[in-house]
Amino acid sequence: MDRFHLMNVFVAVAEAESFAGGARRLKLSPPAVTRAVVALEEQLGVRLLTRTTRVVRVTEAGARYLEDARRIIIEMDEADAAAAGVNATPRGQLAVTAPVLFGKLYVMPIITEFQTTFDQTTVSALFVDRIVNFVDEGMDVGVRIGQLPDSSLRATRVGHVRRVVVGTPAYLEQHGIPQTPDDLTKHRLVASSGVTPSNDWVFHHAGEKVTARVQPRIIANTNDGTLEAVCRGYGLTRLLSYQVASQLASGELKTVLGEFEGPELPVHVIHREGRHGSAKVRSFVNLAVERLRADKALN
Repeated sequence: MDRFHLMNVFVAVAEAESFAGGARRLKLSPPAVTRAVVALEEQLGVRLLTRTTRVVRVTEAGARYLEDARRIIIEMDEADAAAAGVNATPRGQLAVTAPVLFGKLYVMPIITEFQTTFDQTTVSALFVDRIVNFVDEGMDVGVRIGQLPDSSLRATRVGHVRRVVVGTPAYLEQHGIPQTPDDLTKHRLVASSGVTPSNDWVFHHAGEKVTARVQPRIIANTNDGTLEAVCRGYGLTRLLSYQVASQLASGELKTVLGEFEGPELPVHVIHREGRHGSAKVRSFVNLAVERLRADKALN
């Protein structure tokens, strides 16, 4: 069998952790997928996958081969795209992902500008507050906040944010300004389950971690909901600085416990394609990097 076909099949099975899942992804029969993986293992003379009744896992050799195979497949796709001339003009479907509120405030304006300029493209946006698997969910470009766990993605840093505790001036005047994290027990708190899923708010002071056990009276599943409650003067919350940038700039909200803020969290634009990537990805990444680096709320 063709080595490149075998490699594609192996990657699909390894990422799906299932022969049936790999078969569905490639639109092949499960027996054909099984034969391809067996043939590849025989050619290489090494076991790439371990099979159980419930799941398929890569072996140590398989993990190394998977990393190399992914890189080769991407480079092959890039070479095909360059040869076909698609690097000339951005066209086709582009899938973009970002956190919900970041997507609304920062990425959607970039998407509309990009699509208006390149009207031969169609852009689908997935805004969710979770880590998106680029391969499984078919993403081309994304924005991630925080340290990057996946070294296989190409990343360009565009700024940083930080976690801040905020409230309205009126609330702070009435209830007082907390001086230490322990003072939060005296205040009405609102939490976002997406940003602070536990009742421990971790701060930093003089190089040491300071943990405050809080009891929020309101817990919202969206940052928008949390922000609305605080802007109405209900109490204090802890969000990422970009989520309250406009309210801080206008004076609607004020930060407290500034000396206890933790390290900055990097913001990256990430994508899978390399230096010969398709025009749609390169053009969107270049535009996103330019716009986000110019935004004062992120730098």
